[in-house]
Amino acid sequence: MHYPEFFDKVPAIQLQDPLSAFLGAFENGELEINYLECVKLAGHSCPTVAGAYLMALKGLEALYANDNALPQRGQIKVSMRDGEAEGVTGVICNVISFIVGANGKSGFKGIQGYFSRDNLVNYDVPMEGEVRLTRLATGESVELTYDPSIIPGDPQMKPLMGKALQGLATPEEQKQFGALWQARVEKILLSPELWDKMITIKHN
Repeated sequence: MHYPEFFDKVPAIQLQDPLSAFLGAFENGELEINYLECVKLAGHSCPTVAGAYLMALKGLEALYANDNALPQRGQIKVSMRDGEAEGVTGVICNVISFIVGANGKSGFKGIQGYFSRDNLVNYDVPMEGEVRLTRLATGESVELTYDPSIIPGDPQMKPLMGKALQGLATPEEQKQFGALWQARVEKILLSPELWDKMITIKHN
């Protein structure tokens, strides 16, 4: 399997998963989720998937800033300001929910009242931010908003995309478009000095 090398350079998200510990999937339930896994989930790598990943990364850091423990997977509720079918809301929620172990009505119902993952995702929730992450144990939450406009795409991307979608691009032009597209994603994910400008975090 071949993919852009920068995928492996993106910081992985460290978590502790009580369900995985209980069922012996990961020793002590400790695991990490990386950007490549989220690309596989979404089926593509783009600024939206990158932003969802970074919102999860920064949101978990903020929620657990005062703890000596890893973020607890399956113990975090995900709320979205917009509707499930609106814009890229569903894509963002799918990535974040995968990382934090949250699901909607179809999620895991738990074992005798423990480890449930269902009913932890909600849409159309009034808030200032785009996404709210809430710790079930404490009720503490953070709201996050993502804006990658500080890192614009290469001017050649738009005409190349148009040609590719119309079936008019040469193999070289198609390859160039993909390279330029991923170059922007790479800059978003590997520019930690810009993350605080792209991602706004509000504690509740």
